[in-house]
Amino acid sequence: MVERQEQTAPDAVLTRIGQVVMLHHGGDREEARSRFLDLWAEIGEDGAPMHRCTLAHYLADTHDDPADELAWDLRALSAAEELTDGRPGGDPGSARGFLPSLHLNLAADYVKLGRAEAARSHLRRARTAPRALADDGYGAGVRSAISRLALRLGEDGEDDEDWPSRGRQGS
Repeated sequence: MVERQEQTAPDAVLTRIGQVVMLHHGGDREEARSRFLDLWAEIGEDGAPMHRCTLAHYLADTHDDPADELAWDLRALSAAEELTDGRPGGDPGSARGFLPSLHLNLAADYVKLGRAEAARSHLRRARTAPRALADDGYGAGVRSAISRLALRLGEDGEDDEDWPSRGRQGS
């Protein structure tokens, strides 16, 4: 029975995060932020990396202050890196798919803060893993957002050999 509870606990946390995401997408940003912070207090800095990554990623979007958004996005990236660096309990395959999006979010945060070089650094990191993105709507959306931010920063990305050309997204 204990083993069964351990297997369902992570799903329960991700389900709760998903419920708060729906609340946020429904327009109640303040309540969503409050509930996310309550969840963060429950799982803590030492909680499962997947939980911390997911929660911090969505919590960042509830903040108005770009510095606060950056802080949460950095927490999300740190947790994702724990998943990909071979530590026990990590799922490197699924976490690698998050990295382009997480670096894109950080690049956007740095743009908001007027830190173009830091933004470019994270944009380059987002672009180094296009094959980690699935050839689906999510992957195409992330690649498109990366391209838009690159244009905003005055970069075309043509010199990046791993970046799919404009006509071959998802390659």
